[in-house]
Amino acid sequence: MDAKPVSAFELDFAWRTDQGRVRQRNEDAVVVRPEFGLVVVADGVGGATAGHVASRLATETIAERFSRRVGASANAEKARLYLQAAVEEANITILRHAKDNRECSGMGTTVVVGAVGRDWLAFAHVGDSRLYRLRGEELVQLSRDHSFIQEVVDQGFFNTREDARRYGIGENILTRALGSTPSVAVSSDVIAIDSGDLFLFCTDGLSGLVPDDWLTQILSSIGDDPLESAADALVRLANERGGNDNITLALLRVGERLAV
Repeated sequence: MDAKPVSAFELDFAWRTDQGRVRQRNEDAVVVRPEFGLVVVADGVGGATAGHVASRLATETIAERFSRRVGASANAEKARLYLQAAVEEANITILRHAKDNRECSGMGTTVVVGAVGRDWLAFAHVGDSRLYRLRGEELVQLSRDHSFIQEVVDQGFFNTREDARRYGIGENILTRALGSTPSVAVSSDVIAIDSGDLFLFCTDGLSGLVPDDWLTQILSSIGDDPLESAADALVRLANERGGNDNITLALLRVGERLAV
């Protein structure tokens, strides 16, 4: 018997991870499971203390938990809560591993995860890895960075992130990460999807180097072309603009509605 489609739409996925031009190793991780409509992207922090281990544990724990789920995609709110619980489980897994392995003490990771259902996308995130949606020619950041620079803007100390940067506030100070505390506040939401929507999950090795208007231009130009070429173009552009961090991304395109 054929497996029931995870969504009412055709879905297309592509993903890439690249060491970049400066870092000694890749501390990002990405797992995509098209059969579950699942995308997980993570950016390890604490390079001297096994950030690459933390990002791998996060992506694998979330993907493994998702593969065990029963009926989580039938209901959007249930899927959102399930994702939140999976991220919380990843947090505990990282803390336990660090406790049992002294060389991993202090490691952590960001994470952004999405799961497609019938006509919706549930997502959750911790840290500054991002989720964008391109609809038509409008690019919207659906996630909100858990970073100090975002907090001072949200609290009204600066009008924009550019103003905060000019004042000397760095982009890479996280206010939340997996592996830092036993309890982590996970941001999550559910949005409706439609034919033509294009979602970009990425680490700050891409979003920190490629401005949103450039992302919009590249993603808008894909059309019906294979997603792989756009994924390659985004990695190449981030490297051309310095490649000073690891670069990881996943693309999800919502196609035509399936015949019932």
